[in-house]
Order: sequence, then structure tokens, then C-alpha cells
Amino acid sequence: MSFSLEVKNEVARLDSTRLELTSELSAIIRNNIASIDSIVINTESNVLARRIFKLFKSIYDVIPVITVRKKYNFNKNISYILEIKEKTKEILEDLSIIDKKGNYLNIPKDYVLADEEMIRAYLRGLFLTVGSINDPKTSRYHLELSLPNKEYALFIEKKLNNFYLNSKMLKRDKNYMVYIKEAEKISDFLRIIKAYKAVLYFEDIRIYRDHKNMTNRLNNCEQANMDKVFLTSMEQLKDIQKLKEYDLVELLDDKIKEAIYYREKYPENSLSELSEIITEETGKSITKSGLNHRFRKIKETLKKYEDDKNETLWENKL
Repeated sequence: MSFSLEVKNEVARLDSTRLELTSELSAIIRNNIASIDSIVINTESNVLARRIFKLFKSIYDVIPVITVRKKYNFNKNISYILEIKEKTKEILEDLSIIDKKGNYLNIPKDYVLADEEMIRAYLRGLFLTVGSINDPKTSRYHLELSLPNKEYALFIEKKLNNFYLNSKMLKRDKNYMVYIKEAEKISDFLRIIKAYKAVLYFEDIRIYRDHKNMTNRLNNCEQANMDKVFLTSMEQLKDIQKLKEYDLVELLDDKIKEAIYYREKYPENSLSELSEIITEETGKSITKSGLNHRFRKIKETLKKYEDDKNETLWENKL
């Protein structure tokens, strides 16, 4: 079972007030086939089919006709079709799908979303019919609602963003998609529609992934630091080798000779580690900064010697 279906099965079992259930049903009907003569709802979830059946019966005292069909696709899923042919105009008008003249309304009237709990119920009904959410175990976080027209999509985007969900909209084929990509915001949406079991699962996986990503970043950072230590050490050893080739070591003071001795003795250690080793073995305190200063003096000595040497060669040519 997909994560989307698990979430839908969870919220389809929630108890709510009559007003909240009416808001939920309004969202469900709006995103299915509806006309003054017939309301048809198609779902692959038997849990949702039972909920819709119960909603029509309890709110409007209407019993939908249910047809069960087996799809002959790769998954061979079962489809549940609920059809209502009585009181349809009354129901559609009450759910703010049409106005009193029978004209279709692109967005529901305010009374369907009169307070926060009714808005939550409406979003729940919307997710039940046109929502999908990636399992947090997958490579990316993504929740989307596929909606029939731009005006309605903008309306839903605004309702979501009233909860600070940072939702966005884009056109996809003939429909409009309102989507959320931030893991924290998706988790907030699940709380809003009261899918609390799904929230716990989502947060557990999200925390695990975040921890794993942080561990990887730290490992990468540690490797980068090790690479930097290695390159720095190789550069310092190269400078020391040049000093020896130019017979310059004996011209240096004792502190720099000490730095040369310990760098050659401990070629793989960082400057911080090397300063601690020198401090411990000699009894003379030296910081990483102080040790770095000595290696800079080595580099300056080399540069001055090579500059003077090149200048002499140039003068001899003249």
C-alpha cells in the first residue's frame, strides 16, 4: 500500500461534526463527476467508498448505488463507483457546487469554509480525492493536489498558505497542481488534516534522513579537512626539501629548525596536532598560529633566496 493511500485510509476514519463533514463532502464532490441529474464518485479505496456512503446517508438521507469493478491493468486494482440520482440539485447547491440557478461555481461560498475546523475538513476531503504524497523514504519530499481550473487552484493555494505552508501552483497538462515540497510544511499539512499516525511516521523518517545527511556532511567535511592537512604537510615538506638543496637550513634560527625537525618526524599530523606534540616533547608552549608563522618564515626565506638568485643570473647575462 502506498503512503498516500495509508494517509487517506487514516483520515477517512475520522469522526467530525456535521458541519465539518459537509465541508469535507463538498471538496470530495467538487473533484468528481457531478451534474444536476447525477453525482458519480470513483475511488480505489474501499475505506473512502464507505465514508462517502456514510456521509450521504447521514447528511442527506440518500443511499448511493455502489458498483465494484476490477481494473484489468498491471495492478489489477478494484474500483468503487458511487452514484447518486436523487436530491442531486439540493445536494450540489447545499455543498456550494452550483448556485440556485444551477450554474457551476468555480470556488465554494464562504459558508462551506466558515471557520478553521471546516477549512481543515475541506482540505481533508480535497486530499482524499485529488491528493498524493511521496513516501518520506524516497529521494524527495513532495505533496500535491491536482485541481481542475486556475481560479480554484489559486483559491486552494491561498487557503494552504493561510497555514504558512508555502504552497505553490503550476499548470500541468489540462489541470493545475498546487504542491508543497518542504518536509516540515508537508508534516504541518498532515497535522492540519489530522493524519496523526502519518505525522509520526513522516517525522521519524525525516529525522532519520536529516541525521543521515548531517552525518554524511560531517564525514565529507572531515575528509576535506584531512585532504587539506595532507596538502599543507606536503607543501611544507617540499619547502623543507628545497631549503636542504640550497644548504639554507643551518642559516635558520633554532625555532625554525625545530619546526623542520618535527614536520619531517610527523608528516601526517595537522598543525594543531604538531603544536601539541612539540609542546609536550620540548616543554615549550607553542600554538598552531605560532607554528604556522615559522613555516611562513621558511617560505619567505626560500622566496627571497630564489629572487636574489634569479636577479644575479639576470645581471650576469647582461
